[in-house]
Amino acid sequence: MTEPHKATPDNALEAPAQIETAILAGGCFWCVEAVFRELDGVVKVESGYCGGTRETADYQQVCTGRTDHAEAVRISYDARRISYEDLLKVFFSVAHDPTQKDRQGNDRGRQYRSAIFSVDEKQRAAAMAAIERLTRDQFFKDPIVTEVVTEHPFYPAESYHNNYAACHPSQPYIAHVATPKVEKLRRYFRHMLRDEPPP
Repeated sequence: MTEPHKATPDNALEAPAQIETAILAGGCFWCVEAVFRELDGVVKVESGYCGGTRETADYQQVCTGRTDHAEAVRISYDARRISYEDLLKVFFSVAHDPTQKDRQGNDRGRQYRSAIFSVDEKQRAAAMAAIERLTRDQFFKDPIVTEVVTEHPFYPAESYHNNYAACHPSQPYIAHVATPKVEKLRRYFRHMLRDEPPP
């Protein structure tokens, strides 16, 4: 006797996650992290330092602006749910101002530079194409100064930096700089937001 057919649960039909990595620098990593944590498909966002050496990859030294690090975020994302190109759209239009060289607002120094640390040639090509398109369409009044470089080692920041904006929403810098970016994201990229609270 044949057993009755059992329906396959919906989640059993789902393909496994395709986790990829993006490394972006756009000023204070507290603010950049706060923006990308909101996106559906983003699994993890880590604050850290990219572009310098391991020996000087700590907050006190990076803050001097003399270590050649950039405050950066390493984004782990499910490429089945959000594309690298979509991450770049948010990076250029919400997370920071890519026309400011070695600064973001009142934060000044090379550690606050705009940079994309591509992990492979595909990412590099996508980043260059995005910059060329934004330049051609005159999306910004001033030239884009974002550096596109091959990946440097990423050094995780001290643990207290991670998820800083969510943990300190009333801190003045967060309230005046990070929160408006998140609000802009929610206003213009509602279709890309996660349904559940960020991890």
